[in-house]
Amino acid sequence: MNEKPNLMPSRLTRASLHQLLLALVVIGIVGLEVELALLRHAESFSQWIPHVTLFIGLLTTAAVYFRPGSLTLRVFQTMMIIFTAVGALGVYFHLHGNMEFALERDPSLSRVRLLWKALRGASPALAPGALAQLGLLGLLYSYKHPALTETTPSGVKA
Repeated sequence: MNEKPNLMPSRLTRASLHQLLLALVVIGIVGLEVELALLRHAESFSQWIPHVTLFIGLLTTAAVYFRPGSLTLRVFQTMMIIFTAVGALGVYFHLHGNMEFALERDPSLSRVRLLWKALRGASPALAPGALAQLGLLGLLYSYKHPALTETTPSGVKA
């Protein structure tokens, strides 16, 4: 009677983890949007990119919650990849803007000192990384999601 314990999470546990991950994505989207609104992050076209991305992301997240089929999950995954790309682009924009400003003030800055000034500049250089992080969290939610892995009685994926 030397039975090995089942280390695989139960279907209920996996479903609960999926719901928790999706809730964290929603909380993150709402929190980032509130933060951007409080910072008045809407002075140029490029500053509107995260607002639009977050709004569409919220819609796709709601679609996945209410209709977790393979199509909505694929659209959600695409949106989470866009989150990751827009977050990385935002880090670039923030760093680049801070570097330009730092060089205007002190053209003699070396690479390391310039990077340090840019990281501590007026625009929070790493803040857009939170959007990329949400994208990765959303991709984690959809990883091996039952709606993508279940098969129909004929053996075809749903």
